[in-house]
Amino acid sequence: MSLPQRVITPSSSPRGAPEANFRSEMGQISRQSAVFFSGTLFTAVSGYLFKIYVARMLGAAALGIYALGMTIVGFFGLFSGLGLPQAAVRFVAAYSATRQYERLHAFLRYAIALLTAANIVLAGIMMLVGPWLARTVYHTPELAPYLHLFAIILVLGALSAFLGQVLAGYKDIARRTVITSLIGSSLNIVFGVILLAGGLGLRGYILAQVVAGAIVVCLLSAASWRLMPMAARRLKIAAVPPVESEVFWFSAALFGASSLEFLLNQIDKIMLGVFLDVRQVGIYTVTASLVAFVVVALQSVNQIFSPIIADLHARAQQGLLGRLFQTLTKWILGLTVPLAFVMIVFSKPLMRLFGPAFEAGWLVLILGTLGQLVNAGVGSVGYLLLMSGNQIRLIRVQMVTAAFMTLATLAFIRPLGMVGVALAAALSNVLSNYLNLRQVRDVLHLWPYNRTYLRLLVPCVASLVVTAGVRLLARSSHLALHWQWVWIGIALVASYASFCGLALLTGLDDDDKMIVSAIRDRIFGATARTGSIAQ
Repeated sequence: MSLPQRVITPSSSPRGAPEANFRSEMGQISRQSAVFFSGTLFTAVSGYLFKIYVARMLGAAALGIYALGMTIVGFFGLFSGLGLPQAAVRFVAAYSATRQYERLHAFLRYAIALLTAANIVLAGIMMLVGPWLARTVYHTPELAPYLHLFAIILVLGALSAFLGQVLAGYKDIARRTVITSLIGSSLNIVFGVILLAGGLGLRGYILAQVVAGAIVVCLLSAASWRLMPMAARRLKIAAVPPVESEVFWFSAALFGASSLEFLLNQIDKIMLGVFLDVRQVGIYTVTASLVAFVVVALQSVNQIFSPIIADLHARAQQGLLGRLFQTLTKWILGLTVPLAFVMIVFSKPLMRLFGPAFEAGWLVLILGTLGQLVNAGVGSVGYLLLMSGNQIRLIRVQMVTAAFMTLATLAFIRPLGMVGVALAAALSNVLSNYLNLRQVRDVLHLWPYNRTYLRLLVPCVASLVVTAGVRLLARSSHLALHWQWVWIGIALVASYASFCGLALLTGLDDDDKMIVSAIRDRIFGATARTGSIAQ
């Protein structure tokens, strides 16, 4: 059974409806994305400082053991989600938009019960086969004593991922961000520092994640219940209908997609663990955490844009969806370029902050950043396929990309080490995004680019020149090595200032100007309200 669609034709809509709808949706995206971005920025900055502390306390070898343990969690995590977290975004949003509260209640009840039971079983299996994997596959028997903690992380991670996506389906990314990024990350850091300072080492680092994860699951559960419409809450069990067959088929397709996604996200670390030493795994893992932050703008938009895609597709508002896609992709790219330039130009100082041993990952950081630039440049293509019911096309792309990445990693890892693995990952990223973009164009007839993108060339060049100039000043400053973070901060501010200043002058179309005007009004409005309160 397909989700019902409410088609809005031009004749049935008020004259100003398209413009009003665009303003409304863009306003919601900007507000929720801003909160998510702020939370992600807080998590990234605090997490970055915490990782420096952890790296210096534990060393590369211990972090390598942790990374290998998380690959085992990731492998069993293939089965832990059962495709339900992403299904939650689509069906919670669609059921809420079409007021199918009985279906909403049924989906949430059965999904939570199934996830809890399945993950308890998976945790038991993981503890049984984990020691064999540690000894035989990774040749790291030191991993075995920590497996019970990784099993708990598996269960908590599955529940947290699902409940977080339920909040995304309700389009309340702000609440989820507060819980997961602000509260969860803060608790993880506080507990981690206490336990590491207490001499518990790697065990304390993992235990801190377990305690913080349990608290996050409780908070997400309470928030999901409060956001559920009252009509869905009051339904008796006898009145709850069976789950639609489309939910099972969609979840099954996502289960296949998550398996391929695991291969794409973890094959680099798995290959490093099999063919190279645990020290290189630790260096690569720290580098990968920095690379992941490059696309923070894309991630911020995706969190709220994905349920909006499901909503607009269910209501057949293709024109509005295309307009949002084009505008958002341009803003994502513009907000990513200055950060990417700083990551590339300051790659060695960034890695050196974690300790002398981690400087070897500077080229890995550059390759990963270039791959993520392509990711930002095509926008939310994967979510467009997924949330519009074209998940099979997404899986086909992932199958091709997974095969390519496996072969490329095997070809590059021996002669180039972890740099070869990073090169294979970057090329796979480019291939995946290109194929997804073609699928979006062919099946949804959407294209993110227009001539106004050419106006970004001058701001890009200016941002790169300014960043390189700050790097030259840093080299000739004769400051102590630990002051390099000051120059990195200066470069980041200067890079964004030069890019945004020139972009405001040359790179805005009517939709962009509408967004800038809304942001300016919001800032001045907040300032005026603050002034009136002070008086």
